Amino acid sequence: MAAKPVLTAARVLRVLFTINLGAAMLLSAAYPAAAQKDKKKKNQPDTHNTIPMPDEQMIDYKISEMLGAWQLGDVDHLRQTYAADAVFVSGVWAPPVFGWSNYLAIYQQQRARMQQVRMDRTNTYIKVSGTVGWACYQWEFSGTVDGQSMTSHGQTTLVLQKTGDHWVIAHNHTSVAQAAPTVTMPPQQPAGTPSTAPQAGKPPAR
Repeated sequence: MAAKPVLTAARVLRVLFTINLGAAMLLSAAYPAAAQKDKKKKNQPDTHNTIPMPDEQMIDYKISEMLGAWQLGDVDHLRQTYAADAVFVSGVWAPPVFGWSNYLAIYQQQRARMQQVRMDRTNTYIKVSGTVGWACYQWEFSGTVDGQSMTSHGQTTLVLQKTGDHWVIAHNHTSVAQAAPTVTMPPQQPAGTPSTAPQAGKPPAR
C-alpha cells in the first residue's frame, strides 16, 4: 500500500502565501473599479433638480398665494407675499397705507368682521421687465360682513419686485367697481293708441 505524501511546514506556508496573494490581487482589482463607479455617480448631473418657472408664472402663483392667505386670514403666509415697505391703496377716499405693519392692523380689523369669505380672480394680465413686474385682474368677492351677506366686484393692480429668485408685492391698488345705474324705461303704448299728452297750443282737457 502506497504511503500518503506528508505536507511539510514549508509547503503549507507556501500554499497559504499563494492563497493570500491571490485574494489580495482580487481585492486590489475590485477596489479601483468600485471607486471609479462611485466617481462616475458623483460626476453625473442631478436629473431631479426642479426646473425654474418663468417669471410670469411665478407672479401668477404669487397672486394666488396672496389671495388664498387673504381669504383664510393666514397672516404668516400673507406676509411672505409682500415687501416690508409695500404701499396699499384702497378704493375709499383715504390716504395710502405705507408698510406691511400698518396694513396688517387694518387687515385684521376688516377680517374680524368677515366670515365665509371667497375671492375669485379673472382676466389676469401680467407683464415683466427685468426685476419689476406688474399685474392687473378683476375680482369678485362674496361673504358675510357684520352678519349680512355681501357681494362686490372690483379691480386690482399690483407692482412686484424680484429679490433673488422670489417675487414680492411692492404696491397694491384695489378698487371696488360701482354698480351700473338702473335705468327705468317708460312703458310703451300699443300702436294706434291715441296719445293723452297735451298738444302744443291747446290747453289740457279738464
